[in-house]
Parts: sequence; structure tokens; C-alpha cells
Amino acid sequence: MKRIMTIAAATLMASPALAATGPFFSLGNTDFVVTIGFIVFIGVLLYFKVPTMILGMLDKRADGIRSELDEAKALREEAQALLASYERRQREVQEQADRIIAHAKEEAVVAGEQARADLEKSISRRLAAAEDQIASAQAGAVKEVRDRAIAVAIKAARDVVAKQMTAKDAAKSIDDSIAEVAQKLH
Repeated sequence: MKRIMTIAAATLMASPALAATGPFFSLGNTDFVVTIGFIVFIGVLLYFKVPTMILGMLDKRADGIRSELDEAKALREEAQALLASYERRQREVQEQADRIIAHAKEEAVVAGEQARADLEKSISRRLAAAEDQIASAQAGAVKEVRDRAIAVAIKAARDVVAKQMTAKDAAKSIDDSIAEVAQKLH
């Protein structure tokens, strides 16, 4: 256990700050070696034009993003124009539907008034026809009553005349009638 503790303590004490010893410009100094490695790395990157490639890739990426943004903007404008077109069409269709409904209401009112007028005409025609039938029936009844009364009166007169008239009176009545007719004809 003591041994593990000693190793752990040695590991904790050996830090990079303690590794850099001696003059700075010597290969034994790790800071100097790391600085030279960094400068060589930067030189290799510059020699192979890596920053230019990275900038070119970033420019391509920026151009791609810009073109996608322009395309998205164009699509958005197209969508807004399409939406405005559909909204305009919806308003036109709504206005047309409102006009159709108003026209249908007007036609319904006119048809109702026409139906009412036709009904009134029909009722007045039927009333007139009923009144004509009643008048005709009444005239027929009056004529029938008159005819019946005349028939009864004639029969009664015939009976009375037949009982009271003799053959001589009958001959005289016939002669008077013939004379009257002859007088009226000439």
C-alpha cells in the first residue's frame, strides 16, 4: 500500500511545469520543442495552402448557404403569392356565393309573391265558379219550382174548367181562340 501511495505522489508531483528545465532555446526544454513543432506545423499548413483550401471550402459553404437562402426566399415569395392568389380566389368565391344566396333569396321572395298572387287568383276563380254554380242551381231550382207551379196551376185550371165548362162553352172558346189567332196573323 505504501508503494502505491508513493507512486501516486510521484505522479502528482511530476507536472509539465517541472518538465521544462534549462535554457529556453535548447532541445531539452519541452516548451521550446513544442514551439518549434507548432511553427513547423503552421509552416506545413501554409506550404500546402490549407488555409486557402479551408477558406475556399468556407466560401463554397457560404455560397451554398446563400443560394439556399435565396432559393428559400424565392420559395417564400412564391408561397406568399400563391397564398394571396388563393385568398383572393376564396374572397371571389365567397362574394359569388353571397351573390348567389342573395339572388336565391330574392327569387324566393318573388316566387312567394307570385305563388300568393296565383293562389289569390285561383281562390277568386273558384269562388266565382262556385257562385256561378250556386246562381245556376238557384235559377234551375226557381225554374223548376215555376214549371211545377205552372203545371199544377194548369192542371188545377183544367180540372176547374172541365167541371164548369159545357160542350157549348168549349165550342165557343175554341171559336174565340181561332178568331183571335186569325186577327193576329192578318
